[in-house]
Amino acid sequence: MIHITELRLPLEHSEDALHTAILERLAIAPEQLLSFEIFKRSYDARKKSALTFIYTVDVEVTEPESLLKKFSGDPHIRPTPDTDYKFVLPAAHVTKQARPRPVVIGFGPCGIFAALLLAQMGLKPIVLERGKAVRERTQDTWKLWRKNILNPESNVQFGEGGAGTFSDGKLWSQIKDPKFYGRKVIREFVKAGAPEEILYVAKPHIGTFRLVGVVEKMREEIIALGGEIRFSQKVVGFEIEQQQIRAVQLESGEVLAADHVIVALGHSARDTFKVLHDAGVYMEAKPFSVGFRIEHPQSLIDRARLGPYAGNTLIGAADYKLVHHASNGRAVYSFCMCPGGTVVAATSEPNRVVTNGMSQYSRNERNANAGIVVGITPEDYPGGPLAGLDFQRQIESHAYVLGGSNYEAPGQLVGDFLMGRASTELGSVIPSYKPGVHLTDLATSLPDYAIEAIREAIPAFEKQIKGFSMHDAILTGVETRTSSPLRMTRGADFQSLNVKGLYPAGEGAGYAGGILSAGVDGIRVAEALALSYVSG
Repeated sequence: MIHITELRLPLEHSEDALHTAILERLAIAPEQLLSFEIFKRSYDARKKSALTFIYTVDVEVTEPESLLKKFSGDPHIRPTPDTDYKFVLPAAHVTKQARPRPVVIGFGPCGIFAALLLAQMGLKPIVLERGKAVRERTQDTWKLWRKNILNPESNVQFGEGGAGTFSDGKLWSQIKDPKFYGRKVIREFVKAGAPEEILYVAKPHIGTFRLVGVVEKMREEIIALGGEIRFSQKVVGFEIEQQQIRAVQLESGEVLAADHVIVALGHSARDTFKVLHDAGVYMEAKPFSVGFRIEHPQSLIDRARLGPYAGNTLIGAADYKLVHHASNGRAVYSFCMCPGGTVVAATSEPNRVVTNGMSQYSRNERNANAGIVVGITPEDYPGGPLAGLDFQRQIESHAYVLGGSNYEAPGQLVGDFLMGRASTELGSVIPSYKPGVHLTDLATSLPDYAIEAIREAIPAFEKQIKGFSMHDAILTGVETRTSSPLRMTRGADFQSLNVKGLYPAGEGAGYAGGILSAGVDGIRVAEALALSYVSG
């Protein structure tokens, strides 16, 4: 097939316009075009008066070789890349061995795809997830949002599906992906019930409610292929002998023999990080970011980004991505922008407040929200690999007190924040965070350098999005779980630098950021484990 990029059409084009555009681009007769499918569709909003769709298509024609030769110098017409996934270890090649089954710790996006791939290769993994199955977990999460009751083992961070379940369900990433592992991730989601459009839209997303059913389907496939999923199974110890993993210890008292273990913890498994550190697993502190959630009317963002096309159903709710380099040397940027979504309580520890963003597939809530966060480095929190955890905890504990010590979050109007005065009443923007927002002064909620940088960044962002610094926009604190504060460093074989058979993976290990990259990392690690498992 032939891969054509940069086919531009008006936003409101007819059904046959793409077919016609392909014929014109290739200069062929209709009978020469046998079929085509959309590989990707994005839109160009630089000219708000004339938005256009940009298509990438794969076409089947009668004489592909001659056409490719004719357009050999055109970078937008080339052979279709092979995006089909190739197993490094087909299931038929797996031999029965008297050895422990591979273990996957954590059942978020990374753990799900690691386990799924292992199961598809016939290796029958055992998955240990400290939280509950996704529907039970959802009920526990809503107890915090509605009744101020936190379950430390079943919440936004812990449980089937991981933190990505309560997010926008974004499925795009800037990682390098020469083997099209991301395509494998998205195809598995579609096979499990996600909308087929995520295969080709430029910024695919699923949304929380749809993710629940998708995650359940993937779990069912793993089990059908011989895998085992154990919920409410918290790992509290690791048995390591001569730099080789031998077993994991569960809170129940069970010791599970294992010489191949994927550690896909997510970025909030702080107690397990400590257990691994105490066991001698090599890790190091890494940069992450802290800040607030900011909310505007979604209609304001739509107008600023889309102009006269605001509200067009073909485009949907507009998003944004912003960066500002402050005069104090700090980088401030938007993080995990959720169009038409809500700000959610995302703590996993008692007496702490953490925010995150979430939206449904429809993205039809009143407000847009995003993290406005400041980059920090280990120099800001010296003290070793676990120092970043203490840094996060201090900020989250103070936010709990500022919010009233009842899991309400501290909040402040943007106008008041910029002027350095406490907020006393809401304006036109009603915060979406549940259990609720307690208006206060956020100046003490983050280090001074972060407050200074954000105060400088918000007016700078106004130059890109008119209305961004509106007085009534609301800041809700605090956002601290942007990424893992540490990295469990691994070698080229994807194993821990100093523990053979231990495979750090995903966000918690410092090797991913978001659903898609975590899923891709799960695939990579599963491949490495599979090859080692049958050859070791």
